[in-house]
Amino acid sequence: MKKYHLLRERVASAGICRHDDLQPAAAATDEDILRVHAPDYFERLRRGDLSTNEMRRIGFPWSPRLVERTRHAAGATLAAVGAARTEGVGINLGGGTHHAFPDYGQGYCILNDVAIGLRAHQARGRIETAVVIDGDAHQGNGTAAIFSGDPSVFTFSIHGRSSFPFHKVPGDLDIALDEGTGDDVYLEKFTDGLARALATGPFDMAVFLAGADPHHSDRFGCLALTRTGLARRDRLVLNACGRHGLPLAIVMSGGYANDIFETVAVHFETVRLAAAMAASWHADGSEPAAAKSGVRNAFKAR
Repeated sequence: MKKYHLLRERVASAGICRHDDLQPAAAATDEDILRVHAPDYFERLRRGDLSTNEMRRIGFPWSPRLVERTRHAAGATLAAVGAARTEGVGINLGGGTHHAFPDYGQGYCILNDVAIGLRAHQARGRIETAVVIDGDAHQGNGTAAIFSGDPSVFTFSIHGRSSFPFHKVPGDLDIALDEGTGDDVYLEKFTDGLARALATGPFDMAVFLAGADPHHSDRFGCLALTRTGLARRDRLVLNACGRHGLPLAIVMSGGYANDIFETVAVHFETVRLAAAMAASWHADGSEPAAAKSGVRNAFKAR
């Protein structure tokens, strides 16, 4: 999607991180992907043998480039989780494909990058537990399904009650909001949900899906937040993770405003706030225990 390229350009030109912090990400390996996704589904995806109906449910036409880009997006989140472990904050300027199930994709989501990233680090013995904070306007049904019954990963989603997906898979904590919910009610509910989610820890890692689609101009979001409200949401997550000494990986997730630059502006503010917060952690020594230096960005623009 064009917004990811525009976002990377804006981050690079803004000077909010060093040039070497904008790192290309390796593609997720077959082994990493198959910890989450069914072998038959992944093999048919790779070969281009998904049915017309399956691809229609995903929302993209199949191509080898689509498969390659999807693998890199998952690899970028895997890398962002790793960067968060060592440096406090890791950012993927894409990702957040939370509607992907083990054996099918939907809603522009093909592989579940957050699940792939967390499972890879669990398998390597680098983390044991994690919390997923899903601030996209749509419920993270695929992520909830993947981690259902797994006490090692807590899933929290706050989303529009009437928005896609129409069949919502219960996560560990779901907060459904009425259409048109604005800043004040949203932030009240989000603050409560975030506190409840983090209270179930301690966790080794947090992943935040910083969706831009709760913005009032979004075509598919059905909520009515302002840029200011979304920035306040992001600060709540950053501050809470800082207080808990919790490494934080951030992925961009959804955003579909008619004016693409409105979506890019929301995502950029998320990155800017994260960079500023990480810099302050390192300056005063209050960063999460795993943090060492800088903000790492694990994204390959494609």
